[in-house]
Amino acid sequence: MKINKHVKYYMNQYETGKIKVSKYLVLLFSYLKKYVLNRDDIYFDTEMHEKYIAFTEKNYFTLMPFQKFITAFVFLYYKDGGHPFFEQFFLYKARGAGKNGLISSLVNFFISDLHGIQNYNVSIVANSEEQAMTSFNEVYNVVKTSANNEVLESLFHAKRSEIVSRTNGSKIKYHTSNAKTKDSLRDGCVIYDEVHEYADSAIVDVFSSGLGKVRHSREFFITTDGFVRGGYLDELKERAIRVLNGEALEDPLFVFMATLDDEEEMDDYSNWQKANPMFHEPMSEYAKDLFRKVKTQYITLGNSKPSARIRFMTKRMNCPATDLETSVATWEEIEATSRELIDLKHRSCVGGLDFASVRDFVAVGLLFKNGDDYIWKSHSFVNRNFLRRVNLEAPIEDWAEEGFLTIVDEPVINIKHIVNWFVKMREFYGLTTIVADTFRLDLVKTALEAEGFEIMYVRTKGIEALLAPRVETIFAERRVIFGNNPLMRWYTWNVKVITDPKGNRTYGKKDEIRRKTDGFQAFIHALYRDDLIDEEMDFILDEIEF
Repeated sequence: MKINKHVKYYMNQYETGKIKVSKYLVLLFSYLKKYVLNRDDIYFDTEMHEKYIAFTEKNYFTLMPFQKFITAFVFLYYKDGGHPFFEQFFLYKARGAGKNGLISSLVNFFISDLHGIQNYNVSIVANSEEQAMTSFNEVYNVVKTSANNEVLESLFHAKRSEIVSRTNGSKIKYHTSNAKTKDSLRDGCVIYDEVHEYADSAIVDVFSSGLGKVRHSREFFITTDGFVRGGYLDELKERAIRVLNGEALEDPLFVFMATLDDEEEMDDYSNWQKANPMFHEPMSEYAKDLFRKVKTQYITLGNSKPSARIRFMTKRMNCPATDLETSVATWEEIEATSRELIDLKHRSCVGGLDFASVRDFVAVGLLFKNGDDYIWKSHSFVNRNFLRRVNLEAPIEDWAEEGFLTIVDEPVINIKHIVNWFVKMREFYGLTTIVADTFRLDLVKTALEAEGFEIMYVRTKGIEALLAPRVETIFAERRVIFGNNPLMRWYTWNVKVITDPKGNRTYGKKDEIRRKTDGFQAFIHALYRDDLIDEEMDFILDEIEF
């Protein structure tokens, strides 16, 4: 294969020490060398790529080396059949790194005769209309007001609702991400903007289903990081890392992830280019102005609230940080709970129950110990009426299909679901005691005792201050195991730590309505009486089975 000169140049910039890049770009370069750039069945359409560069630099802006590097792979094709080698592009960079500008120039080029595909429609999708219109408006303004606008207006008809090629019928439209109101479209390309705001893959599923009817279909996922954990962005990042590690060679995803490798790198200005490649030397005038702005924001962090540092790290350094003053654990620590469960059959455990409201969520679970590890096996019941009233921005239906929760279509959640779950669990595990908050426990206490369980009362706010140091420690030391349970990760991330004037910590919710914490509270109840877990009996039972 003849390697595109812009690809060679950018990779050489790193290899000769002229620029710094994130660990993910180092992986990308290695991946490309091992699995892509040495192939003979694919080729760079250099002529098409140079047309794109000329079109962009005449009508939009001068492309930086990293942008020429990325876009070279947009025009990488199979020799047999001529379809794109990479069909999807994940562009993950800090705020100000030119994500929307690059996309604006690309989609304008895609609907032009230079691209040469009839009816190559482009949809730009975002959670809000304002964000969806960012790239759309840039194209509109270039067509209407640029120095070359007379030529562009002869080629494109720009309206506030769509931009149409006058010569080949291709168009650009923008959409908000309400998946329930969208039918399958006939697009050639879909742009998913600020993916960090997507709770799940629903909108991607809708728009991607319309692809394939037009030649050379492509999808672009562009985003900085954000504050929603366990959503679509985290899934996409996991997929991207598998690609970079060479674990998914059939995956047609091109990955460009620019971020600090570690929070501590923030204090060295020369590392900022890892998150924002606009800061590679030599910087453009735009980049110099942006750098001064980011530097000013950094300098003022010492006089700001902790939340300002979190936002700066997440948006300017594209390195999501956690405020440990208000969160139970970092997202990395919560992700570390996703370890495979060992065989727990016949093992001693203590039950936990959170029964704060029968109108929304009820959580049940069993706490086991294995050496220093705490293993939590849980389930939830959710009221269908509550889901109809409140948009939780979480994939509840998916979690129900996967068995992590049960959706109950009743006026309130009947206590029989709770009782039956614990009775069933007792068939497999050494369960005799269930711990729950005294709040509304009278509704379920009699029914559980009738089945032979011992019920223990706790006052949640009273035990949280006692348990907080231990909870912080076991998460930090990766000693909590939830199994692959996204619902428990969601519950835990939703917890807000509240510190009173005496330094005592209790747990609330980051959002009283949409950020449920029931499963975590049930875990806390059981953790308070972990002394009831008889590990010696576990050992005896293991010996008997052996």
